[in-house]
Amino acid sequence: MTNVRISVIMPAWGAEKLMPRVLAPLIGMLSRGEVAEVIVVDDVSPDRTAEVARSLGARVLTMPKNGGPGAARNYAAQQAVGDVLWFVDSDVIAWPDGAQKVAAAFADPTIGAVFGSYDDTPDGTPWFSRYKNLTHRFYHQTARRDAQTFWAGCGAVRKDVFQKVGGFDVNTYKVPSIEDIELGYRIRATGARIAVDPTLLGKHLKVWTPRNAIFTDIFRRALPWARLMISREGVTNDLNTSDAEKAKAVLAGVLVLSVLALPVVPAVWPVALALAALAVAVNRRFAKFLYARGGLAFAAASLAYHQIYYIYSAGAFAWCLFEYHVLGVKNRLHVP
Repeated sequence: MTNVRISVIMPAWGAEKLMPRVLAPLIGMLSRGEVAEVIVVDDVSPDRTAEVARSLGARVLTMPKNGGPGAARNYAAQQAVGDVLWFVDSDVIAWPDGAQKVAAAFADPTIGAVFGSYDDTPDGTPWFSRYKNLTHRFYHQTARRDAQTFWAGCGAVRKDVFQKVGGFDVNTYKVPSIEDIELGYRIRATGARIAVDPTLLGKHLKVWTPRNAIFTDIFRRALPWARLMISREGVTNDLNTSDAEKAKAVLAGVLVLSVLALPVVPAVWPVALALAALAVAVNRRFAKFLYARGGLAFAAASLAYHQIYYIYSAGAFAWCLFEYHVLGVKNRLHVP
């Protein structure tokens, strides 16, 4: 451990039932002197989130009005005593060694921020929920160690860097969206590095369904991120926007078109079969990762759905290119 002081900041809304699980390891770090404080920011919850958090040993701040997690993090950052702000979502259980990982990262003075990933045992048991959470883990585990963006689910920032860039942009991103990604671009613009530590882990408690996943993927991720990259930052070659991922998205589109053509043109089946084999081949690392954590049926179902994910994500990006270059919509970053 270094002498860095860490303030844990957890925005929370309607998280009364989650508090005992997510606060337990953080309060343990507090009792061991590994963090200076654990702040829970109650975003005007309709339940007893604040009371439960306070009873468990957290410092509780209450927002003047509901403003979303970005505003809650900004509010706590103004009052935090630490040199480092470690953001942990209210549906994430940080691993007990998290403070040690954060402190070790900031021993390097060039590091302005660090983030980790989910562990490989998410709480949700339905196959689709496990697929979503494990996919998130896969991208972070295989990402380049110097990142272009930031993740606030389990990520930390130097307080002076956070203040220098103005915190999360809660005017553009009024709902939970890509406010952490956008923050990462501004952190990088200061010359500070953002590190990915694959051993800084948290267990995700969110249970995904196809409905909430598709809505989030399109309207809270793909569309605002594409608009940000096209209008301000340029297309990054990192995480799930890497050049390899773009190529896989094109392949997924051609594969699905060939499958849809089968009832009309049955003779196209060799092409469809070859494309399917190619899709498995180029995604073999991901497929192997899924197989190791759920078996053949889980890997097959997840990989098949992942082709659909590629298509609607790429479609969202194509639409943003069209609205920017053809329709002339140059500054549509706001997420309603």
